Amino acid sequence: MALAPALDLDWQTAPRDPAAWLARARQVAEVLAVDAAARDRAGTAPHEQVKILKDAGLVTVLGRPEHGGGGQSWATALRLLREVSTADGSVGQLLGYHYLWAWAVRFFGTPEQIDEFEERYTRANLFFGGAINPRDKDVTVTDDGDTLRLNGRKSFASGSAVSDLTCLMGTLPDGRPAFVIVDSNTPGLVYNHDWDNMGQRQTESGSMTLTDVIAPWSAAIGYRDKQIAPLVYNSLSLLTLQLIMTNLYQGIAEGAVAEAGEYTRTTTRPWPYGGDNKESASEEWYILEAYGDFRSKLWATAALIDAVNDELSQLLHAERESVTMDQRGHVAVRISAAKQRIIKDGLEITTRIFDVMGARSTSARYGFDRFWRNLRTHSLHDPVAYKQREVGRFQLLGEFPEPSFYT
Repeated sequence: MALAPALDLDWQTAPRDPAAWLARARQVAEVLAVDAAARDRAGTAPHEQVKILKDAGLVTVLGRPEHGGGGQSWATALRLLREVSTADGSVGQLLGYHYLWAWAVRFFGTPEQIDEFEERYTRANLFFGGAINPRDKDVTVTDDGDTLRLNGRKSFASGSAVSDLTCLMGTLPDGRPAFVIVDSNTPGLVYNHDWDNMGQRQTESGSMTLTDVIAPWSAAIGYRDKQIAPLVYNSLSLLTLQLIMTNLYQGIAEGAVAEAGEYTRTTTRPWPYGGDNKESASEEWYILEAYGDFRSKLWATAALIDAVNDELSQLLHAERESVTMDQRGHVAVRISAAKQRIIKDGLEITTRIFDVMGARSTSARYGFDRFWRNLRTHSLHDPVAYKQREVGRFQLLGEFPEPSFYT
């Protein structure tokens, strides 16, 4: 691994335990924080930031040690993406999605595919992107004998334009889904660079056009002799994505409070017209009350999220055939609870930080609004009201959430 840019950090030696990996992620966050606000304004493609993730070893933290990977658990990987997200929600999202797609062969693949793809990406330190939005139904997959041919369009191809490998989803003529992994520079893949949203501006989440993209049948994950055998374990992929989002939101909110606190301590002026004048803003009672509220809420959401991280991680590292629908249901409702809670508290916190920083904090040069914009943008991925309903049905009726593309 190379030296970290911008800071004199030696990343030649890989961390050996979860605590050391978390410390490494904090170093990455320090590097990203240096120009996070400027990059958010520019909205440029995060090629250099993906390289930082690679140099730091975070890309292969889930890879097997015999392939040069970190050999860590999903509970650790989720904490790493959360830490990165405190500095840059866009890069945190890309890292989390990379972990999801790098695990795709575990979710869906044959044992041979698992061995092949995991060794390939780990040894070469490859980064994943993907275009698998299930609401896009216009990618057709044609069986040409030994190969597959993909045509159509996908929106939200997050990270693909800055990745090495891309996960694609389409539909075979008989209605079966095809999840295919291809090189990101495969002929026929066109990145439209049309991502122009108010938040998560560096995720390269624009659309992708596929024109006669050719892939071998061996790239269709889970298929053997053109047949596929479903497992309950397959559906953990959707829960993992939801928990990645949940950790992303926690990281964004934590980053907002950290940056707001630094600004309040160093720049915010006390209010001189309240009849209880203080020498510094840090002594203002209403400011202390607000930060106490922020911290209490984030400690509570972090405790819930950490517990759910452990619960899902145990299933993800279990024997695939052993995972039951009952186990899936228990963790699904807990993820829904954690996600809806951090969305509500996170949006409140990223709005209220301006109350305790003051009017001058709205200057564009600080970019403090990016925390709210990032959280508001990504939390619309699927309606939070449905997460609340899932928890409500469990509490009132004892029913687990129905498996879907979003649960």
